[in-house]
Amino acid sequence: MTDSNEMTGGEALVRALLAHKVGPVFGMGGFQLLPFYDAARRLGLNHHLINDERCGTFAADAYAKVSGRVGLVDATLGPGATNLVTGLVEALNAGSPIVAIVGDTHRDHSWKNMTQETHQAEILRPACKEVIRVESVHRIPELLRRAFIVATTGRPGPVVLIVPEDVAHGTYGFEEEDFLCDSRYEAAPALRCRPETEALAEAAALLAAAERPLILAGGGVHISQAAADLQAFAEAAQIPVAHTMSGKGAIACTSPLSAGLFGRYDRIANGLIEDSDCLLVVGCKLGEIATKRYTVPTPGKRVIHLDSVAEEIGRTYAPELPLWGDAREGIRDLHAALKDKPMPDGRAAWCDSVVAKMDDWRKMASERLTSEEVPVSMGRMIGELNNNLPDDAILIADGGFAAHWGGLLYDSKQAGRGFVPDRGFASIGYGLPGAIGACLAAPERAVFAITGDGGFNMVLGEIETARRMKLAPVIMVVNNAASGYVKALQHLMYGEGSYQSSDLAETNYATVAEAMGCLGIRVETPDALGDAIRRGLAETDRPTVLDVVVTRDPGKMLPAADSRAVKVKKGDRVA
Repeated sequence: MTDSNEMTGGEALVRALLAHKVGPVFGMGGFQLLPFYDAARRLGLNHHLINDERCGTFAADAYAKVSGRVGLVDATLGPGATNLVTGLVEALNAGSPIVAIVGDTHRDHSWKNMTQETHQAEILRPACKEVIRVESVHRIPELLRRAFIVATTGRPGPVVLIVPEDVAHGTYGFEEEDFLCDSRYEAAPALRCRPETEALAEAAALLAAAERPLILAGGGVHISQAAADLQAFAEAAQIPVAHTMSGKGAIACTSPLSAGLFGRYDRIANGLIEDSDCLLVVGCKLGEIATKRYTVPTPGKRVIHLDSVAEEIGRTYAPELPLWGDAREGIRDLHAALKDKPMPDGRAAWCDSVVAKMDDWRKMASERLTSEEVPVSMGRMIGELNNNLPDDAILIADGGFAAHWGGLLYDSKQAGRGFVPDRGFASIGYGLPGAIGACLAAPERAVFAITGDGGFNMVLGEIETARRMKLAPVIMVVNNAASGYVKALQHLMYGEGSYQSSDLAETNYATVAEAMGCLGIRVETPDALGDAIRRGLAETDRPTVLDVVVTRDPGKMLPAADSRAVKVKKGDRVA
């Protein structure tokens, strides 16, 4: 040990992070972590003040979703820690690798009613994969390495590292080798496993014999960075692909093999699932929305389920053949196994039928995508995004309407994560902070976010964050002066006029954006949408807020259900 290497625990945290070649860190400081912040300043850690810790976790989550690398957030003890919970659960359920550094009380004074003290470890534990409390300064590099390993392996997810005040402020004489780390744990999936040989051979035989096979792709395809391999496999084997909201981009939506979204909202996929004679489920939990509340697929279908999380297989639908393994490696093995096998006679006609049915759907949907309604139809809004966003754009979709309309009608034009909804927890308020994280994950790509006015109200302060950082996402506010999803459900369930606590004050968000130093554009007619989108995309160093005045008719707010046509029985969940 040498005195020259003596440093605070906070500095050791920063040096350990830099050893992992980390990206941006989002946080809001407090006394407990001041040495961490001081070292961040001196050593050049890419750290950014956020206005709300929940938004910091959302930004870190989107960064992780788009880049695959570990997202980072920090918070002070007490309210800072508890504000992380919603974002951590999003990451836990969605499989996003995150490390959250959280301050805590000085251990000599714990449980003496210290300011902001609470049982934060117990509160955070169900929201993450692991809570690690650092009890000694010298263990900081070791336990940070542990956090990265847990965050990037198995099903990736969030890890909380709790650092008491006296550990962060304390000192230790570290050696250079204390900060060595394994670069494989900088991104997920750090480790991959393959399904067993016999099961793969059986799966290949089932797929080779199927005349009407169909792939059901979930968000696990993107966690595994498997989209390019999946599209190549689907094209070689001539197997159409349907996807969940999180799985959009598993294959380009413009591909002739794309069957679009399945589940609660679908284009043609639910019918294809019913007609299929072999379903290959890849990286999908088959949850409530994907299965239309556990009614799709119907019982008795031949299902092969490939997933890296063994306990998810069979949770909602018992497959004929479970395959435990990484999505990318499993797809590559199936591709190789099917390479020289002849296709059944009916396969070509099956693929042709997908093209014909999708063409029919697009003709039917054209009326919505090109609607001239005033106020603006949400279908037209998505239609303009299809026409104006670059092929490699990233579309962040907030919870509720943004994800539902975008998942159904938006076309990802290439394989990969170009559509980023927060479906792990489906919280509203994700759009703006998610756009911040995406901008930092992919600075060369256009970033566009759709959020409702209710969700935007929750996180409006982060417009200042994006402007301060000179980021240029376009934030489209779906302005229906309501908590629209709730109002639409009330309309659907109880009839016209039966609305309670679902209306918002009429607000001009373009004016709000201008007052905060951003470009604000209010769009009140559909013909103005395209130009407004292009103007926003042309900005380079400040955010744009497109305040789109959409329909106030709750009967037109849902993408695939209208209370004037749908009959609801007790216990039904149609939207």
